[in-house]
Amino acid sequence: MIRRFKTKDKEGVLTLIRLNTPKYFHPDEEKDLQNYLVEHADNYLVITHAGNIIASGGINYFPDEKYARISWDMVHPDFQGKGLGKQLVSHRMDLIRSKKYYEKVQVRTSQLAHAFYARMGFQLDFVEKDFWAAGLDLYDMSLLIK
Repeated sequence: MIRRFKTKDKEGVLTLIRLNTPKYFHPDEEKDLQNYLVEHADNYLVITHAGNIIASGGINYFPDEKYARISWDMVHPDFQGKGLGKQLVSHRMDLIRSKKYYEKVQVRTSQLAHAFYARMGFQLDFVEKDFWAAGLDLYDMSLLIK
């Protein structure tokens, strides 16, 4: 079930980042996520199973530039490879398309997940070495909305 983030979900989301650190996130990124959950909670989504949060991801809107960004995608390691990430991206893409204003969706990821987004149709725009942390490069990707 995909639903909007609620304040009570905070610990479940923080558990997700901890379970995905250091493989996909640097330990210092947890603080950034905590700030994000305060500032952008209205556009953050979770997937639950048996009362537990097993995946999450957000949307940031940039109306002046006519694009949106999907962000902070995480899937519990026990559920990776089962289609939840794809489901979460597709759901957010539908939300963005429903606004009929945005022309592009951006995702800022790393070399560890860029192939996943490429399979979803995102194109690589540029790479910046060691952006997130030493050894974690920024892969800036985008998808034009049709």
